[in-house]
Amino acid sequence: MRYTIAICVVAAWTASSCFASGSGGAGSSGQPVVKTESPAVTAYNAGVRLMKAKQFARAQANFEQAVKLDPGFAEAHNNLAFCLRKQGSQNFQKSLEHYNKAIALKPGLAQAYEYRGVLYLEMGRKADAEKDLTTLKKLDPHLAGDLEAYIKTGKEDEDLYGESKEWH
Repeated sequence: MRYTIAICVVAAWTASSCFASGSGGAGSSGQPVVKTESPAVTAYNAGVRLMKAKQFARAQANFEQAVKLDPGFAEAHNNLAFCLRKQGSQNFQKSLEHYNKAIALKPGLAQAYEYRGVLYLEMGRKADAEKDLTTLKKLDPHLAGDLEAYIKTGKEDEDLYGESKEWH
């Protein structure tokens, strides 16, 4: 399963603007239109770097800081949930709460459905994973294919960590 990490930037005159790698956010020169980062985005980006290094406990602390500073930061909830899940089954319920929060905040955040689908399978809730797959097929057919493969094989692709670009 290939994952995409959402990247967030903050323009000086607005609240955070989030996008996945390879999409939107660029000015006419092709460079992102960014003047400053909010503290929540700074914590988030530090968490992404740690997550890419598979330092999930340290990344968790950064994502927790990001959601404390900006409770409406859906991508931070999503990545916090991912880090919690990767640290073991004792964190599954808390992970699920953060996936649900990410989806409530941003119903079109495809990665949250994919990640939550994996979590549901790890929790033995295949029917719930299949519901997320149905939603994901409408949002992002490529990610849906990844989740569908995971449902069939139970094998998770660890290519998550090379998928993002960080904009500063």
